[in-house]
Amino acid sequence: MRPFLSVVVCALVAGALFVYLPAVYAQNPDLTPEQRAALEKQLAELEEEMKRTDATIAGLRTEGESLKRDIGILEGEIKKAKLKVRTTEIKIQQLSKGINIHAATIEELSEKIKSEQESLAQILRKTREIDNYSLVEAVFSSEDISKFFSDLDSFVSIKEALQASFEELRAAREETSGAKVALEGERTEAQILRSELVLAQKEVEQKEAQKRTLLKETQGQEGMYKGLKATQEKLAAEIRARLFPLRDAQGIPFGTAVQYAKTASAQTGVRAALILAILSQESDLGANVGQCLITDLATGDGKGKNTGTPFAGVMKVPRDTVPFERITKGVGRDWSNTPVSCPQPGGYGGAMGPTQFIPSTWELYEGRLASVLGVAATDPWNPSHAITATALYLTDVGAAGGTYSAEHTAAAKYNAGGNWATLGQVYANSVMGKAAQFQKDIDFLEAN
Repeated sequence: MRPFLSVVVCALVAGALFVYLPAVYAQNPDLTPEQRAALEKQLAELEEEMKRTDATIAGLRTEGESLKRDIGILEGEIKKAKLKVRTTEIKIQQLSKGINIHAATIEELSEKIKSEQESLAQILRKTREIDNYSLVEAVFSSEDISKFFSDLDSFVSIKEALQASFEELRAAREETSGAKVALEGERTEAQILRSELVLAQKEVEQKEAQKRTLLKETQGQEGMYKGLKATQEKLAAEIRARLFPLRDAQGIPFGTAVQYAKTASAQTGVRAALILAILSQESDLGANVGQCLITDLATGDGKGKNTGTPFAGVMKVPRDTVPFERITKGVGRDWSNTPVSCPQPGGYGGAMGPTQFIPSTWELYEGRLASVLGVAATDPWNPSHAITATALYLTDVGAAGGTYSAEHTAAAKYNAGGNWATLGQVYANSVMGKAAQFQKDIDFLEAN
């Protein structure tokens, strides 16, 4: 009965491995406490300095227009952009260490799981040997019968330990799977931060170029500065008047869109430029293209608004058809003549207005939106309502955090929902590029 010794050894080895598995994480935190404290201190100091710089810029903007004031504002914005570069570099440094350690931890866990599987296989082989050992064989064995039953007692204990070992192995696999998901999230976050770093570096270059241009064109003279301001004010008027496109709705002057977005920003904490970028992205994805009309609320079927082409399942019944009928009636619209998006391959259409809310989703925001706007009924086709609804939705997916990473993730979730980390990245990259341009326009309008 010597094989029992091997079984016992295997069980002890298996137990030892599982004592080690949780310790891998305990011994390898993302950063040491000292490293984490040092980086967090640096970030806090940079954020405080950025707040002071913001306050300085805000104070300068309240002063009367002058060359000195505008140079001071540009210098403040250059400093702020450089602080943003440094902050992003520290965040990347912090995240990179965690990624390296998590990758090593997953590799080590995988090796331990493989080793544990081999140990379990050996235990199972020995278990089958004892299960197949008959009583007759035991009686006629050269071993002492009392020793045989003593080993059987050990065998029962080992079988009980075997079940526990299976549970531990399952838990280790789940832990490894969770670590892999977390690692993938960190890698996505690192990519976002690198994009932020590139934009922050470009912002420094742009602001420094603006300062050089201002000094060159005015040659430091207030008289020449006034002539330049007159030209800038004319350009500002043109920017305000240009048409801001809205999907499935008439465009509005950019200046009006900015005011709506700034009002929504004040109510939600989401940056105005991001709100406008989302609206612009939605318009670019299909302004006035593929519009459909609902022809039957009972089936959700419809037709192309311009072509009359029949479409099955334009809107899901009754999830969206019921609130759609109520919403259109509440704002005095005829549901049969109100355009919605056409169905996409493998899915329904039925999205309404500039921000393409489906009726059931708009319904979720009606109460909050009405409260914020101070209106009795909300209208998905009203630009002010649509812009504010977008801001509320972006708040719910984390955009009010204000950082590049928070805004990028929110834009990805706006587009792809739960698949934001993979399917929403291209959309989010485009949105953040648009937001940067809109922010430049907004800053220019505020200065003129």
